[in-house]
Amino acid sequence: MEPDDAAIIRMSLAQPELFEVIFRRHHRRIWAYLARSGGRESADELAGDVFVAAFSQRDRYDPDRGSAVTWLYGIATNVARTRLRRQARASRAFARVAGQATPAGSTFDDTDAALDGVQALRRVQAALAALPDHDREVIVLVAWEGLTYAEIADALDMELGTVRSRLSRARHRLRRLAGLPGEPTGADQHTKEEADG
Repeated sequence: MEPDDAAIIRMSLAQPELFEVIFRRHHRRIWAYLARSGGRESADELAGDVFVAAFSQRDRYDPDRGSAVTWLYGIATNVARTRLRRQARASRAFARVAGQATPAGSTFDDTDAALDGVQALRRVQAALAALPDHDREVIVLVAWEGLTYAEIADALDMELGTVRSRLSRARHRLRRLAGLPGEPTGADQHTKEEADG
């Protein structure tokens, strides 16, 4: 039986080549997260950046965390945020294009229940691309990566209550942007200042 992540990371301080075990264990999952949140085109490069950063920060890894996966998700989120900041103009252009990905003639209201699966998926993808980064991150971590609220709090270094409120807000925004049923009620609406916080 191979040692757990914490033991491998600790041993890699003296034997750096052992960090490859962490890469082999978690690369596919981190790559998939990056592909889902930022696109397959950049996932290879970003995943490489995540593991380079993790390797250089391995002396700061807290062994009480056990599995390194939430630590890696946190690094991946920061790497992706940095990339998005650098490419803000391109990101806005992508969001505009993605927002037009639905075939002409389809509508985004609740009466358009006849959309087939491909069209519905395009609407959700466009809506996901249009979400602010911090909202998209929590949606992807919970919906596609299957992380618990506690794991997301650990990965993003935030309070559990913040994860819950951010996820609730992100789901409402996603529904609204994609034209899905379940529009937020007046009690669920947030001011722009709250939404940006």
